Amino acid sequence: MTPERPAGADASLTDFGAQAVTAHPKPAKAPRHPGSDASQLYAALDLGTNSCRMLIARPVGGHFEVVDSFSKAVELGTGLKTSGLLSHRPMQRTLQALRICRSKLEHHGVRKMRLVATEACRRARNSRDFIRRAHRETGLQLDIITAEEEARLAVVSCASLVAPETEQLLVIDIGGGSTELVWIDLANVAPEKRRNAIMSMHRGKFMRAPAAGHPHVVDWISVPLGVATLKDYFREVDDDAARFALMSWYFEEQLEAFAPYKDATPHRAFQVIGTSGTITTVAASYLRLKRYDRNKVDGLVMNSEQVDSVIREYLALGPIGRRQDPRIGRDRHTQIMSGAAILTALMRVWPTERMSVADRGLREGLLFAQMSGDGALDLKP
Repeated sequence: MTPERPAGADASLTDFGAQAVTAHPKPAKAPRHPGSDASQLYAALDLGTNSCRMLIARPVGGHFEVVDSFSKAVELGTGLKTSGLLSHRPMQRTLQALRICRSKLEHHGVRKMRLVATEACRRARNSRDFIRRAHRETGLQLDIITAEEEARLAVVSCASLVAPETEQLLVIDIGGGSTELVWIDLANVAPEKRRNAIMSMHRGKFMRAPAAGHPHVVDWISVPLGVATLKDYFREVDDDAARFALMSWYFEEQLEAFAPYKDATPHRAFQVIGTSGTITTVAASYLRLKRYDRNKVDGLVMNSEQVDSVIREYLALGPIGRRQDPRIGRDRHTQIMSGAAILTALMRVWPTERMSVADRGLREGLLFAQMSGDGALDLKP
């Protein structure tokens, strides 16, 4: 198991031409949703190791408005670690979820979409067969994207949370099968242009030399350990606290190849943005929300003491208590501690006491990339 790193570390991002960002499923034929203009609708689907999730949205000014959404825990990566293959039952669950997505796309008459698969399909030997089967049975054409594109789009989704004073930015995205880290130097970008510069990353190329006015990607890494895969490595450890500690230290060992890992120097104007179900669950638990509220979670800033307090509470609850805790939820309780172990390792490594919480990720990045590529967003200079 080797973390993936870019060919061009110590790179800067320049926008030498946009990438194609349009997926090509069969055109939807069902009637459009009453009152909607399907020509302005975009869809983004993220098929990960754990979940199948989709957003349908329309551009509004410099942002977008969600029209419809879907999320289902399909656990596509179940059994992948031991067999190297996608298994029958997880594929069946995933196909059923994709049929629901297809129905929603048809209902709204969506034509512009990007449908992607990530770590489980990158790793499975039979993923190409599964993608062909999904197309045959649902009409949806999924693209298996690289870890680099996944990391880049996660960064794009967080653009609006980048503070104008931020000069060093670390974006962390904890997934089901992998964790992406991107360290970006924004010191050469004017403060008022930093958010738009991050937004432009979806269409850029990594270059070896920094370029004035562009984000400098110091390094990025895709660690093939997420909430599902890390849990699988230590499932035979019975003691809850011992398993958590082992997972956290094991994850940290995988960061050795990441260039900024050894840089313990406190950085001026350093911001960490974390995006994942683990991080938003920790934030919701900290806020004591009885019902999840994205408006309260997205953009919340937590310090390391607050993060540690929530994670210690999870440990004190034990497996039974976590299963019964409504803040965690029945879809996440078996994997919250592996995600928390990753988060603990990351907060332990870098010289920061604060983290911005992002309830957004690959789907939002896919939507921004499509809308920006079409010129559908009103991005202020």
